Amino acid sequence: MRPFVLSGKTVTLVPGGLCRVAMREGSLVVNSSQGGGTKDTWVLNGDKPC
Repeated sequence: MRPFVLSGKTVTLVPGGLCRVAMREGSLVVNSSQGGGTKDTWVLNGDKPC
């Protein structure tokens, strides 16, 4: 997972990141040069907004 960091007057690490995924169902290949891809991943904290 690659984290998302917001940088400005302060630096904030947001609850989530960019994950590598297999793009074809049943595939285990996540390498982008061999057909894998990426998707945003967010970490939620129950009923509380992050």
